[in-house]
Amino acid sequence: MLDRVARLPAWLILLLVAIVARSVTFGNPVVHVDEEFYFVTARSMLEGALPYVDVWDRKPIGLFLLYTPAAALGMPLGIWGYQAIALAAVVGTALLVVRLCERAGWSRGALPAAIAYILWLNFLDGQGGQAPVFYNLLMTAAAAMLAPRPGDRANPARRFRLGLSALALVGLSLQIKYSVVFEGLFFGLWWMWREFKLGRGVPAILVRATALAAAAALPTLAAWGYYAAIGHGADWVYANFTSIGERRPDPLLEQLGNLAKIVLIASPLFALAAMAWRQRGQGRERAVQSWLFAWAGAALAGLLAFGSWFEHYALPVIAPLACCAAGFLSQHHHRRRAATLLLAWGLVGGIGTLLVKRQIRGDAAQFTAAAATVGKGPGCLYVYSGTSMLYAASERCRLSRYVFPSHLGRQREQGAIGVDQQAEIERILALDPAVVVIRKPYIGERQDLRALVMRRMDAAYRLQATVPMGNDRLSVYRRK
Repeated sequence: MLDRVARLPAWLILLLVAIVARSVTFGNPVVHVDEEFYFVTARSMLEGALPYVDVWDRKPIGLFLLYTPAAALGMPLGIWGYQAIALAAVVGTALLVVRLCERAGWSRGALPAAIAYILWLNFLDGQGGQAPVFYNLLMTAAAAMLAPRPGDRANPARRFRLGLSALALVGLSLQIKYSVVFEGLFFGLWWMWREFKLGRGVPAILVRATALAAAAALPTLAAWGYYAAIGHGADWVYANFTSIGERRPDPLLEQLGNLAKIVLIASPLFALAAMAWRQRGQGRERAVQSWLFAWAGAALAGLLAFGSWFEHYALPVIAPLACCAAGFLSQHHHRRRAATLLLAWGLVGGIGTLLVKRQIRGDAAQFTAAAATVGKGPGCLYVYSGTSMLYAASERCRLSRYVFPSHLGRQREQGAIGVDQQAEIERILALDPAVVVIRKPYIGERQDLRALVMRRMDAAYRLQATVPMGNDRLSVYRRK
């Protein structure tokens, strides 16, 4: 049986693994609050809303555009749609991991490493459509273009062409999430360093590096240019850049706890990669191997630089780490046992993690019940706290551009969204939304704002129902 499986093409094995590993989440609209919001924003765009103006967030426009094909399908089919796109991105990234490992001389560990990439996404909230699930495909493709190749010295035109293509992919990735900037800087600086080592003069390097930098900057400049042309350039700059620096940091102990959790989750891959470092080969293969470790270091530096360290912040590290772990899985005399234990734990532990998170966050049946309680109208909906996906399911109108509930209710967003939180909530309530949804109190919530909303509920609304959503409960209020 195992021999038959081993003879299957790599893409088919990886596809089957990805389907099994991620099947727990298929069709669930409440996998994670982030992708719920991405879907709602994409749906709003299809109805004519303009991100940063009509729907506010800090994410680049490319992320919302990725969701629009699925959002066009509506609900519930659109949920399956974006999860299918994410599945394809995961399998594509894993195939590139295989290719990079083979080029590094780690062929025997290539497929186990690629499978580990798929499985470890589940531990770090990458089971759905988080931004790194998509841009990891582009960044790993860029890495495959830049990694050392035989004959590099004799092919300056090829080096420039591949470098330009790689930095263009970085540019597209920046419009999915700006956190790729650290990996992008590494790619560009490494390309310049290699050109210098191969004997090209500094002026020539700088001219070509300017072209590479332009390729990386072009998508972001195009987005800014579009918004500037329609009179919203300042809105775009504030949402995409200025507001990030105004957000309040989470408590240090909370951040360190998050980082410790990431280290613990990724520790098997870190350990295998560390042991592989000592087993690097010679010649051309050693050059590729060392490059993969350098890429992993750049991705890790990007993770550490951003702070907060929510679990999904570590997703960009998994692809280069898996490549490096392939060194151990390919060369060590205990490689078969290590691969078996690693992948067994990844599969069982990853699916177990998803089952626990579904128990905590909710499932499709609970969401359907909540959406039915809210109903489809008439009248507008205000989700003070809870899942923003109710906007898409109910098709009710919104009363604010702040669709992501935490933007108005969380302490760390105070003074960082371009409007006073309390004033905006008071404005929304003054417009008498027909239905208001409120979850249980949560850590980091501004209790004064909750009290304000609850006073309004007591005065002008009746509690229609309280419905479960995982470990949480959503209270649905209807205007008297």
